[in-house]
Amino acid sequence: MRKQIEEKLKEVIYPGFKKSVVDFGFVKEIEVSEDGKKAIITYQIPSSDDATAQQLHNLTVDKLKEIGVEATTQVIRPKKPRETSSRGVNKMPSVKSFVMVSSGKGGVGKSTVAVNLALAMAKEGKKVGILDGDIYGPNVARMLGMQDKKPEVVGNKVKPFENYGVKFISMANLLPEGKALMWRGAMLVKALQQFMEDVDWGDLDVLVIDMPPGTGDAQMTMAQQVPVTAGVAVTTPQKVAVDDAKRSLDMFKQLHIPIAGIVENMSGFICPNCGNRYDIFGSGAGEELAKQYKTEVLGKIPIEPAIREGGDGGKPVVVAHPESESAKEFKKIAQKVLKFVDYVLEQDLAGNEMIQPIYGVNGTPSACSINR
Repeated sequence: MRKQIEEKLKEVIYPGFKKSVVDFGFVKEIEVSEDGKKAIITYQIPSSDDATAQQLHNLTVDKLKEIGVEATTQVIRPKKPRETSSRGVNKMPSVKSFVMVSSGKGGVGKSTVAVNLALAMAKEGKKVGILDGDIYGPNVARMLGMQDKKPEVVGNKVKPFENYGVKFISMANLLPEGKALMWRGAMLVKALQQFMEDVDWGDLDVLVIDMPPGTGDAQMTMAQQVPVTAGVAVTTPQKVAVDDAKRSLDMFKQLHIPIAGIVENMSGFICPNCGNRYDIFGSGAGEELAKQYKTEVLGKIPIEPAIREGGDGGKPVVVAHPESESAKEFKKIAQKVLKFVDYVLEQDLAGNEMIQPIYGVNGTPSACSINR
């Protein structure tokens, strides 16, 4: 009977993931009664969440009932919310994963990508938030149509804004419109820390972090405060933009952030009259960059008037024009990033060393190489 129980436990999928408790190595002990009709299963898991433990218990009971075994579970877990991971400190333990969207230079549409990526993830059924880390040039609030809203404080926490099913916080909502921030690095770091620690984000599957252009204090602060799950570099096809994108990718490597891939924005103009596509800024540079950093081009966002109109009007293209070429591309990108995030989190849970996937022809991680 013990052998049958072990086989059944391979069908118990750890909540929120795609691998079983056996694959993760979470089964610590199996005690079976003499008549084989009862079993006590002891798990040791990295989550302190009560709901996860209860769900794990229910799944185990249901599976073992299929072979006529009455199951009891014991779940060993951390006493406090997990504030560390195999990738470092985690100041936001209620957030499951972090996706950093970065660019080497401004003007490539980084915030547009971050917002539409977050919305596309939410459409995939995920609980998503956006942290507007571009303190000096915050755009997320306007793109979500919430630039005139002021924050509400509940207890000692700021309540994040929410629109289109996505939570967010942005400096644009905390200052008078058009006011310039002339802060030194220490003030910027403090603001980012407050966005992480003083905002009541609740439980999130993904927090998308819209970083300022470049590679400076903001990026280093985020990498030191939370275990960034995936880095997404945004560029345009122009070689000068690609040169700057290299800096973002190199930054990801230096900070040990797994690289999900590259988004090539403004990748060809689609004429609204004839539907023809014109490569105004060239083409092919993204693929060369992806090959150099052993990653992939997650998608190519064309130039469409609807993107600009949506960003200015507070109705992003993923929401306002879901059938457009751009929205379809963002959906594809979101699915790839979520698949990558699941992959990295599985490695983290299993206690494996930080790795960078090598992509197969269909964009799925097929093998691994050390990313240190």
